[in-house]
Amino acid sequence: MIDIVNEISAIRREVDPPGTVTLTRTYEADIEDVWDALTDPERIRRWFLPISGDLREGGAFQLEGNAGGTILTCDRPQLLKVTFGMETSIVEVRLSALDKQTTLVLEHSVPADYAPPGGEGALYVGPGWDGAVLALGLYLRGEIADDPVAAASSPESQRFCRESIGAWAAVVEALGLAAPEQLADAVKAAMAQFAPDLAD
Repeated sequence: MIDIVNEISAIRREVDPPGTVTLTRTYEADIEDVWDALTDPERIRRWFLPISGDLREGGAFQLEGNAGGTILTCDRPQLLKVTFGMETSIVEVRLSALDKQTTLVLEHSVPADYAPPGGEGALYVGPGWDGAVLALGLYLRGEIADDPVAAASSPESQRFCRESIGAWAAVVEALGLAAPEQLADAVKAAMAQFAPDLAD
């Protein structure tokens, strides 16, 4: 069972308008273990999605039923940088270690011409990355789902996503750049995408 309150509060969220979201989360795990979970295809499929391709720097990858891209940088065990879905959509994952803990910083940047100017576009990607960061944490603790894809759409996961959407909306609202109706529309779209059974 997911402790939704603790899992939501374990993630620090930032939005840099128009199109960059940053998540920071610390795990009680060795940096090499976290790196392997992020880069070993057999381990990736156990918490995220099946992945295929030429999984080395300069190679291309494809997540089953999701985005693909090119591996731009693979600097073990600290930096992974890839295109995600299109060449100008960049995901960068940075790891740092302190004792037995590893801090993960995930930054997803999309080009300005694809992102709403007020930062509300964060609602379209942030909750999805929250779900990935959650799934990675559960996996690192030994809580392995039989089917990660099914687990990601379970009632419990959708409740997590609802709280995640609220957390991202609060970050965007605090920036004061998105009009209330634009933010409300983004929340509605995010609910339909990430927590459809709970959408109004």
